[in-house]
Amino acid sequence: MAVVWPGKVVEEANLNVQISKLRHILDHNRAQGSCIQTVTGYGYRFTADVTPVDPATLQETIPLSEYPDGGISEEKAESCDPRGIEPAANQLDDRPTVPKILVPRRFWRGATASAIGSIGLVALAITALNWLSPQFRETRLMPPHLSIVVLPFTNLSDDREEQYFADGVAEDLTTDLSRVGQMFVISRNTAFTYRDKPVDTRQVGRELGVRYVLEGSVQRSGSQLRVSAQLSDAENAANLWTERFDSDTGDLFAVQNEITRRIAVALNLELIGAEAARSTKHPDALDYILRGRALLMKPPSRDNHAKAIALFDRALALDPQSVTAQSWLARTLAVREPDEMTSSVAADIARAEELVAKALAAAPRSALAHYARGTVLRVQDRFDEAIAEYETAIAFDRNWVDAYAHLGQCKFYMGSLEEYIPLVEQAIRLSPRDPLIGVWFGRIGLAHLLQSRVNEAILWLEKARNASPGLPYIYSRLASAHALKGEAARAASELAEARRLSGDDHYASITHLSTEYLGVPKIRALYEDVYFAGLRIAGMPEK
Repeated sequence: MAVVWPGKVVEEANLNVQISKLRHILDHNRAQGSCIQTVTGYGYRFTADVTPVDPATLQETIPLSEYPDGGISEEKAESCDPRGIEPAANQLDDRPTVPKILVPRRFWRGATASAIGSIGLVALAITALNWLSPQFRETRLMPPHLSIVVLPFTNLSDDREEQYFADGVAEDLTTDLSRVGQMFVISRNTAFTYRDKPVDTRQVGRELGVRYVLEGSVQRSGSQLRVSAQLSDAENAANLWTERFDSDTGDLFAVQNEITRRIAVALNLELIGAEAARSTKHPDALDYILRGRALLMKPPSRDNHAKAIALFDRALALDPQSVTAQSWLARTLAVREPDEMTSSVAADIARAEELVAKALAAAPRSALAHYARGTVLRVQDRFDEAIAEYETAIAFDRNWVDAYAHLGQCKFYMGSLEEYIPLVEQAIRLSPRDPLIGVWFGRIGLAHLLQSRVNEAILWLEKARNASPGLPYIYSRLASAHALKGEAARAASELAEARRLSGDDHYASITHLSTEYLGVPKIRALYEDVYFAGLRIAGMPEK
C-alpha cells in the first residue's frame, strides 16, 4: 500500500478493478482463457506456466535499452515520477519516460513463491511496455474513474476556534466516500497538506492523480450554520456541482453527521453522471457500469431499464468476474417486476438470483451485493430475509439510501406500519433529488391511502407522478384515492392511464390484482377495505 498507493484510501472493491486491468493486459491475444483465475472465497491464482530462474542471472535493474523502440536512458528513467504519472519537467521530450524497474536480488524459493514473483515481474514489465506504446500514452495520464480528493473546508466564521467543525466535515466526507464502491479517495492526511494554500484545481488533480476535487466552507452566525460544497473537474477546472446546506446548530455532532451524509449521497450521484458523460474511445467494464447506472438515475421506464441491462451485460462480457456488474445487473433485472416493466418475470428473477449468488460468493462484504440480494428477495415476497440483507448493506455503507427505503417497504409488508414512513422519509432526507424519489413519494402516498388519509395520499401521489410519470401503479393509487373522495371522472381517467402504461391486463379486474402478495393479514385487510374499495368505485370490475 505504501509503495503502490501512497497516502490514499483504497476500498476493498477496488481490487476487482485492478485485477480486471491486469487481465485486460495479460490476456491480450491469449487463446486459452485468462491466466488469472478467481478462487472463490480466497482470491486469485496465476495459472500460466512459471519457470524458475537462476538468481545469478537477475540484475538490479532491467536495461531499458532492451525494450522495443530502443527505450530510454536509465538517467531519464530515474527522473520519472515513481507513480508514472508524468516525467520531471526538465526531462520532457518527444519520447515517453518510464519508471525504473527494480528486480529483487534475493530469489524466492518454492513454486508458489515463484508464481507470485513472476506475476509481479510480468505485470511490471508489461506495464513498462505499455508506457512506451503510443496506444497507452494517453491512458497512462488519465486518473482512475471516480477518483477524488476532499480538500480541507474553509472556516468563514468569526470564531477561528471553530476550525475543528470544518475539519470534521472534510474528514467525515473522506470516510463516507471511501465506502462507496469503486471510489478512489485521497487520504485525509494527504488532502490536508493543502490547508491554507492557494488551490489550483488542475494542479491538485495532476499532483494527486484524481479526476475530481471537492472544496467547501463552513460559516456560523449565531444559531445558524451554513455549509457550502463545490465539486470541480480536475482536468479543466469546470464546476460540476455546487450546493449549500443550512441548519440550526443545536447538537453540532448531529448536524455535522447529517450534513456530511447528505453531501456524500449527492456527490455519489453527481460523480456517476459526470463519469458517464465522459467520452471514451475504448470503454472498459467500469465505463459500461457507470453508463448503466447513469441511465438508472433517470425516471424509471421500460426503455431505461432495458438499456441499463444491456450495458451491464456488456460490462460482464469484458469482465465476467465483476461483482459490481453482477450486482447492478441482478438489481435491475429484479426491480422490473415491481415496477411493472417486464413480461419475463420468471426469467429475470432466475438470472438475478444466479448473479447475486456469484457476487456474494466473491465479495461477502460488499454492500452493493447485499443490497442486490435484498432486492431479489423483496420481489420474491421473502421480506424477512430481505430485511436482513438491507440491514447488512446499511451496516457496510450507512448512506445507501435505497436500502433504507426498501427496508421500510419490507417492514410495511411484515405489518410494521409505524416503521414504514420514517424509513422512507430518511431516504428522502438524505437524497432529496434522488432519481428514485418518485418511487419513495408513491410509497408514502400508499401508506396514507391505506390508513384512509385520502388528502395526504393524493398530495404524495401527485408528487410521485410528477417525479416518475412512467410508473403505472401511481395512477391506480390515485384512481382509488380520487374515487374515495367522490371524484369519479378523475378516478376513471387515472385508472385508464394505469392500464395504458401497464400494457397488459394487470389492472383489468379486482380479482387479478388480489392475486398478488399484499403482506401479512393486517396489511392485506387494508388493501381490501380501502384500495380495492376505491378502485371498484373508479370502475374496475370484480373479475
